[in-house]
Amino acid sequence: MAAAAAGRVLPASPNWYCSRCSDTSADGRFFGFAARHRICLLDVSSPAAPAFYGELIGHTDRVAAFAFCRHPAHGGLCASGSDDGSVQLWDADSLAPLGEHDLHQNAVSALHWSPLVKDLVVSGDEKGIIVCYWHSRSDSQQFFPEPRTIFCLTCSPHNENLVAVGYKDGMVIVIDISRKKEILHRLRGHDDEIHCLAWCPVPGEERLPAWQDELQEEGGVPNGDLSQDTTAKKGCYLASGSKDQTIRIWSCTRGRSVMTLKLPPTKRRGGAIDPAVKERIWLTVHWPCGRSTEIVSSSFGGELLHWDLTQPGKRKWTLLGSSEGQNHSRIVFNLCSVKHQDKELLFSISMDRDVKCWDLSTLECSWTMPSLGGFVYSLAFSPVDPGCLAIGVGDSMIRVWNTLSMSNIYDVKTFWQSIKSKVTALSWHPTKEGCLAFGTDDGKVGIFDTFSSSAKNKPPQISSTYHKKTVYTLAWGPPTPPLSSGEGEQPTVTLYSCAGEGIVFQHNPWKLSGEANDVNKVIRDTNSIKHKLPARTEISWKPDGKLLALGNEDGSIEIFQAPSLKLLCTIQQHHKLINAIRWHHEHGSQPELSYLIASGSVNATIYVHNLKSVVENTSESPLTITEPFRTLSGHTAKITSLSWSPHHEGRLVSACYDGTAQVWDVMKEEPLCNYRGHQGRLLCVQWSPVDSDSVYTGADDFYVHKWYISKQEHTRPPQGKKSIELEKKRSIQPKVKAKKKKKPTGKSPAKQDLSDAVNGDESMKDLLLEENGVSDHEGEKEARETELPDKVSMAVSKDTSSSASAYSPFSLSKPFVTQKATPVKKDPPKEKPIFDASLKKKKPRSILPFTTSMDHRSKDELHQDCLRLATCLKTKDHNEDVSPDLGDRIHLGLFADRASLHNMMDVEGKYHLENGHPELFQQLMLWKGDMKGVLQAAAERGELTDQLVAISPMVGYQAWVWTVEAFAKQLCFQEQYVKAASHLLSIHKVYEAVELLKVNHFYREAIVIAKARLRPEDPILRDLYTSWAALLEKDGHYSMAAKCYLGASSPYDAVKVLAKKGDVTSLKAAAELALISGEEELSASLSFRCAQELLLSRNWVGAQEVLQQQKTLFGQRLVFCLNELLCKCLSERNPCNRKSPVPPCYHSWELNRDASFFDMVIKVWQKVLGMNTAEKATCALEQLRSIEHPPSTSNTHPKQVLFHISHDLTLAALSYQAAAWDEAVKSILGAVTRSYDAGNFTLMQEICSIFLPDGCENLRDKVDSTNAQSMAACKSLEAFVAYGLLYDLWWNPPKDSTILQNTGLDPVLCPSEQTALEQSSISGHSSPEDTPDQTATKMDENLNDTTEFQSCEPESDSRTSSVNLVDRQSKLNGCKVLLSEVTAALQNTQRDIAEVQQILADMIHQHQQQRNNLQESTNGSIQEDNVPQSSETESDKPCSDMNQINCKDEVKETITLPELTKRLLEAKQKLAEFPDSLKFYPFPDVLECCLVLLHIGSQCPPELCEQALDLLRKHGTANVYEKAARKFLT
Repeated sequence: MAAAAAGRVLPASPNWYCSRCSDTSADGRFFGFAARHRICLLDVSSPAAPAFYGELIGHTDRVAAFAFCRHPAHGGLCASGSDDGSVQLWDADSLAPLGEHDLHQNAVSALHWSPLVKDLVVSGDEKGIIVCYWHSRSDSQQFFPEPRTIFCLTCSPHNENLVAVGYKDGMVIVIDISRKKEILHRLRGHDDEIHCLAWCPVPGEERLPAWQDELQEEGGVPNGDLSQDTTAKKGCYLASGSKDQTIRIWSCTRGRSVMTLKLPPTKRRGGAIDPAVKERIWLTVHWPCGRSTEIVSSSFGGELLHWDLTQPGKRKWTLLGSSEGQNHSRIVFNLCSVKHQDKELLFSISMDRDVKCWDLSTLECSWTMPSLGGFVYSLAFSPVDPGCLAIGVGDSMIRVWNTLSMSNIYDVKTFWQSIKSKVTALSWHPTKEGCLAFGTDDGKVGIFDTFSSSAKNKPPQISSTYHKKTVYTLAWGPPTPPLSSGEGEQPTVTLYSCAGEGIVFQHNPWKLSGEANDVNKVIRDTNSIKHKLPARTEISWKPDGKLLALGNEDGSIEIFQAPSLKLLCTIQQHHKLINAIRWHHEHGSQPELSYLIASGSVNATIYVHNLKSVVENTSESPLTITEPFRTLSGHTAKITSLSWSPHHEGRLVSACYDGTAQVWDVMKEEPLCNYRGHQGRLLCVQWSPVDSDSVYTGADDFYVHKWYISKQEHTRPPQGKKSIELEKKRSIQPKVKAKKKKKPTGKSPAKQDLSDAVNGDESMKDLLLEENGVSDHEGEKEARETELPDKVSMAVSKDTSSSASAYSPFSLSKPFVTQKATPVKKDPPKEKPIFDASLKKKKPRSILPFTTSMDHRSKDELHQDCLRLATCLKTKDHNEDVSPDLGDRIHLGLFADRASLHNMMDVEGKYHLENGHPELFQQLMLWKGDMKGVLQAAAERGELTDQLVAISPMVGYQAWVWTVEAFAKQLCFQEQYVKAASHLLSIHKVYEAVELLKVNHFYREAIVIAKARLRPEDPILRDLYTSWAALLEKDGHYSMAAKCYLGASSPYDAVKVLAKKGDVTSLKAAAELALISGEEELSASLSFRCAQELLLSRNWVGAQEVLQQQKTLFGQRLVFCLNELLCKCLSERNPCNRKSPVPPCYHSWELNRDASFFDMVIKVWQKVLGMNTAEKATCALEQLRSIEHPPSTSNTHPKQVLFHISHDLTLAALSYQAAAWDEAVKSILGAVTRSYDAGNFTLMQEICSIFLPDGCENLRDKVDSTNAQSMAACKSLEAFVAYGLLYDLWWNPPKDSTILQNTGLDPVLCPSEQTALEQSSISGHSSPEDTPDQTATKMDENLNDTTEFQSCEPESDSRTSSVNLVDRQSKLNGCKVLLSEVTAALQNTQRDIAEVQQILADMIHQHQQQRNNLQESTNGSIQEDNVPQSSETESDKPCSDMNQINCKDEVKETITLPELTKRLLEAKQKLAEFPDSLKFYPFPDVLECCLVLLHIGSQCPPELCEQALDLLRKHGTANVYEKAARKFLT
């Protein structure tokens, strides 16, 4: 017997929404209630507290009704009815079944044992059938009084034949079972579900004053005059409670309501109920024994009311339970009472999962027994308050049971706030009282304070870090990094959680809102682990906090040393997922036992290891243990939980899926005791910390058992047959089955409102949260669990609705429907009926409409049909070859021969086609067998369908292939190319399918098919890739095109196309791609392009990064480096106020500002770019010499000019480093002349002053004087330096000088005129010396802000304003180098040649123009009008190209061709006489310099002025010079 085996039990919760699923035995010993598919019996004979007696097990589905036999001699007999349709009889004393019947075809919803007939059980089902069963003679009778859903029924205690039945729609009837089918009364008055019926325990209908009033108000008495006392004494009152919130008292003699009690809107403790919100209600009534004027009923939200029917006025009720916390917190379903000595006790069951016992004399609660609504996943005893047991349950609530309470053995507190999911793990804080950590199925970790007085309503702290899956285990342990090493104060213990995704988190209990730490990270760092760590499934700290054991999914257990979590050893013993690990306690007499660690896994064997040697081991590397210290074998299924006895040494208890708990003597490897009291698989076990003989276990049968080791009869787990029997016993658990949908005739009371329980009543979802804090569809669906926690079964059961129907008070397997026959309700139905008239299926169209209509004509016509048919068939009998002639009665072909039938089918087919239903015509032809014709016709009309193609194989293979091809063509017309290709594939035409997709530009789909179906080397694949790439390239989708080229094994093309866009990111990617593909040269050129792009956006850092990847671009890295330093220097020398749109991105190099620029650059090269060997420098020099940049012009972009200059200067710097002075001079000259050619005069000046701050004397000494070329280069460079200085002196006169004031703007105008000429006529170098204003306009404002130009007016000058006259004189003397006679002569000759060449070019141009005009006029085309215009403009052009003066001259005198040729020849002969070294290097215009010197005037030394005038006279023959020099020469 269970009671003997178990000491104390927390049972499964009573089922909900049943009219009578609990009852007391007549002798007052037992109180039984239905819990899922079983009945739980409590022994309530002791007034102090109930004791668990046992369970009645046998039903396979939810028990909806339960009642005891009221006969004193058979007090232990009881009956139950279930959703499985059976009614079972039991002996409560022996817990044994006595018999059953399956007369109901549907779920039993109500049942009662007749109080007067000792062997009669009356039951009703949800279809409305009532069965009377006399069990002693196995006789039965069935009634079907009303086709409605029965909610409750009750037998009269005064007349053995009367049964009252309550229905879902509010109807109450009283029937007489002795006279079959007779309904004595239909009691109408309620307009919603009848929840309960109760007969008055005292017979007779004496009119009490209050009732008299009601009858008088109602006016008259029905059914004749019944005022005599005799009639009143015959009858009996009946009370009914309904969902419409009223209790009615009915007279059974009158057949009418004599009193209506309306539920008062009681204020629930904890806030008023809003009358506008329709609250969930279950109204049960109980008429206590021997009290005819008192009724007890339930009310809103768990209140119980005691009604005094004699009380006048409206207030007839008193509330049960005066003090706080006595009442139920949610609706009450059942009430029943029992006489106990001198007291009458009332028992109630409620949605809040409490069973309560009330004393009806005082209306106070005597005791409360809590119950559990889900699997018991976790048990934990508090280390601070040893009798305090925390229970984690699948109904989203935690129970804290004070097991040591003397006054109340079921002293249980419930915590539900913020949980909202199954509670799968619990752990108490080791030192802080009332601090309980919990983990849930949805990965939440939190901490409750269960101790404080306000704890009851205080929500828990929730960790902000959630696990992705079910939390398996929680453990408190010492902090590990980063918490152990953090700054400031830290907690002494932290919370560790392990969950289904295999991760262990460390939470800081002082700061749960902070991020939790993944322990694996510390393990990786400490042990330098690179490989993937196993998924963690269990965690256990040694009680002294020095060692941590982690169990893994692969069956290994790892032992780590705190706090750094150094791996000491790995136990490779189990080979399946670890479910439980427990360390032995510390307080034994043998200290070495504290190193024992027990572990259980999905394998049934428990291993115990001794880790003493591991801890004492000094080796650095972790050990591996493969031999156990002790092995405990005996269980036959997975181990789920372990617990060491705190009272003994080496004693362990294990919980197992085989449904038993086993106590072991570990040292002897002996089984000591086996507990088999549960009806399900065990999930958790705890040894009582206060009683060495007690153990607590929790299982998936929703029970917690406390049992005594000494009282168990078995010593070892069941083996063989025993374990099979145990499995059978557990397998009686309900099968998970999906129930058939019921028709909408109604539904059993048991199921009535389960939409409320499970799905949450739609119209009152908000209210649900208020009731006990958990909305019902969250809090209560747990009873539907059919599986175990993840950790145990590797997948926490999802509460499926199919399993819901299995056992639960909370499941609703049938659709909820509103009644058809209900009277008008006050409030609209909560849900729409599932079966709606509007959802009726459309009747399918007839396939033979014509013949069917012919058979629905007038009677005469139909008679004629019969006669005609008979005549035809008769003729057919005489002459078989002749087909009967049915005339216009085609429809009779149905009854004649095949030819007539075919004829009929043709007519029908034609009818379908005419009415636009080709699919019906096709169907008819299929029946006829003429499929080929159908296919051909459909193909011709383009009406082939998938269905036709699908049935075409029945005609034959060829026909099928032909049909598919035709369908593919049809689909192409409809532009469904992909579908067409799929159909071609079905007949193995792969190439055709691919080609079809390719032609219609479905390249992606074509490639998929080709790659999936053809050989990899098939050329069509490459062709697809290249065609697609070409198309993509054309549309500008370069990245996609590149992928195509790569797919076609053409990496070169991929690189090219990727680089096409030319932006930085594309070039960078293309360069890397080229490098991967082995195209190093291409990669280098792309990297260089990319770097140049970055340079334009002033990003030198990015440019260097790109170049760094290419060894062949080392020289360019030097150029970019010098360019960066030069730009930096220029911007520092000429700071600009304008903010640049793109700020420059410089390197943060350390620069030596005191050294010369070349030295500074070389230092950076050596330090940063690693140019520290002569070989590297030589290599870079070779690389750069091989590159030639085109000469600059005034149209070259300033940044390009600056980059080319940087290239020249880099060569100079490399030559300077190698002391190759000749080369250095040539390179510097190249840079200077490049800026001169580009027209950027100021840049030329800046370069001279940066690189040659002291002029060229120093260089001249180092150049090889024997080398004519080198000397010429050096002279040219000196000239350019002087040229820059000359202009500087002219533009910046001394402040006190008044010399220039009378010359006005002449000095500015002259050079400008000359420039205009130079630019148009001087071949070779166009001279760029624009006025400062012109120069400024030509400068790009983005040229790294190199220059701010000064205006020409002397007042605004800022450079050499304070230079004294003596200094100016010496500087002007230095300009003597510019007045070179020989160079002047050379330049004059070059000008002559250029002039002649220009005249020749103009003549040729004019001649060409005249010829074209002539040609056009001879053509006589429409373009005549345009000819004069175009010739005019063209002939103007030479004039506009040249200076005005030239034009005028040319107009005056015409020169013949021979004369021109002669002049050209003479000039060229003269040019040949000059030495080559002189012609090779450029030189500033000598005559221009003469003019500037003369303009400087009195400040210029007289001898220089003379020399300048002399040169002008000799060589200034050109028009422009003649005009400019006129005022000086006259």
